[in-house]
Amino acid sequence: MNINTDTVDEVVLALLYLTLHDQNRAWKGHDWDVMNRLYERGLIRDPVNKTKSVVLTDKGLGESERLFNQYFVGAGGMGK
Repeated sequence: MNINTDTVDEVVLALLYLTLHDQNRAWKGHDWDVMNRLYERGLIRDPVNKTKSVVLTDKGLGESERLFNQYFVGAGGMGK
């Protein structure tokens, strides 16, 4: 099976927006390979730590909101 990791990464970043709390933190219960790719792209801070959440960078926060709206918000709807 040929998986499009770019799309997987986008959807995970959109889901991080769904679990957003404390302005820029989100629960990190997603695949570690995806989380590492998001980190390498500068969208989240290093996910390897003992906390159950990850910090989104300013770039990651904006992109996660955009992708959440793209994938999950119907016409006329609003994001968080």
